[in-house]
Amino acid sequence: MFYMIGLGLGDAKDITVKGLEAVRRCSRVYLEAYTSVLTVGKEVLEEFYERKLILADREEVEQEADNILKDADISDVAFLVVGDPFGATTHSALILRATKLGIPYRVIHNASIMNAVGCCGLQLYKFGETVSIVFWTDTWKPESFFDRVKKNRQNGTHTLCLLDIKVKEQSVENLIRGRKIYEPPRYMSVNQAAQQLLEIVQNQRIRGEEPAVTEETLCVGLARVGAEDQKIAAGTLQQMSTVDLGGPLHSLIITGGSLHPLEMEMLSLFTIPENSSESQSTGGL
Repeated sequence: MFYMIGLGLGDAKDITVKGLEAVRRCSRVYLEAYTSVLTVGKEVLEEFYERKLILADREEVEQEADNILKDADISDVAFLVVGDPFGATTHSALILRATKLGIPYRVIHNASIMNAVGCCGLQLYKFGETVSIVFWTDTWKPESFFDRVKKNRQNGTHTLCLLDIKVKEQSVENLIRGRKIYEPPRYMSVNQAAQQLLEIVQNQRIRGEEPAVTEETLCVGLARVGAEDQKIAAGTLQQMSTVDLGGPLHSLIITGGSLHPLEMEMLSLFTIPENSSESQSTGGL
């Protein structure tokens, strides 16, 4: 059997009982290591799961799926994913490949950022299409995702922005030279995402367009959702560009305009004080 198992959002203990039982039955256990991270390292997971973990990077999962699935028709193999298994399309491709090879599979679900964002008080059924915000470079500053934010705002729905993760990335020079030298991991913060959004707003004004989002648009920043030191901050997009929510992983929500009174009351628990650039806790700012 090929098991695809969600690990949840926090630490080693967020795996479900069903998932843990499956892991301990497996002869090989892979840990997907590029779409998200937990608050603990590989060694902590190995100790709790009582299994050695094989790190699987993007290249291996996307190009060498058969290596992961090898012998899964005669023994149990697990593929562990932070959050829920279907948080990334790559994982659907693994299931399709297993099916083509005649390998039976089983998916064991868990919490993901897609539903855990409800912790800030915004109602999940009022979210529109999710977008990803990538790190800009000097020569590449994509704005196309902003059209989906605009559409969500027009529909009165919130936008969950998933922020970029750079793990096992190569510099252009090393890539050209074929050198397997990788850059240090980078994780986009809420304030970096907000700064890029503010630049897009300015660019649209320069082009004579009416931006769907302004400096005063209400946003919510979230950090390390599911962990004990989770932080939430609610404020304007301008405030989000300076707020410090600490270490990764971060997410940003752009609200859809009109909020239900209950949503407003919940967000008031996390409001950034005037003239303050730092959040103090998860329960109040």
